[in-house]
Amino acid sequence: MRTLTEKQQKFLDVLFDEAGGSVVEAKRLAGYSENNSTTEIVKSLKEEILESTQLFMARNSPRAAMSLVDGMVEPTQLGLREKIVAAKDLLDRVGLAKTEKLHVEASNGLMILPPKDKEE
Repeated sequence: MRTLTEKQQKFLDVLFDEAGGSVVEAKRLAGYSENNSTTEIVKSLKEEILESTQLFMARNSPRAAMSLVDGMVEPTQLGLREKIVAAKDLLDRVGLAKTEKLHVEASNGLMILPPKDKEE
């Protein structure tokens, strides 16, 4: 892991907190001047921002799971359909995607292979 400047670390610390995900607000809160390019700040912290985003999503995955269960308990909630779609999407993105299992069974099976290419 590389060493970050104090401003870069502050930028990352506030990005998903006080700045509410706004890179412009995070830049201001971190103490960068208006002359600093937001694009350049983001470019220099791209990997760290992506890692922070993954952590943010993971940190909120329990809420998504709770929303799914709440929908089962109280299926008449207003906006439930949208809430369920958002919760499923978040859980998919953190790696808790719905999995399908396929069981294949064969006895005395026969495997047909394509013909070998003839060298001319």
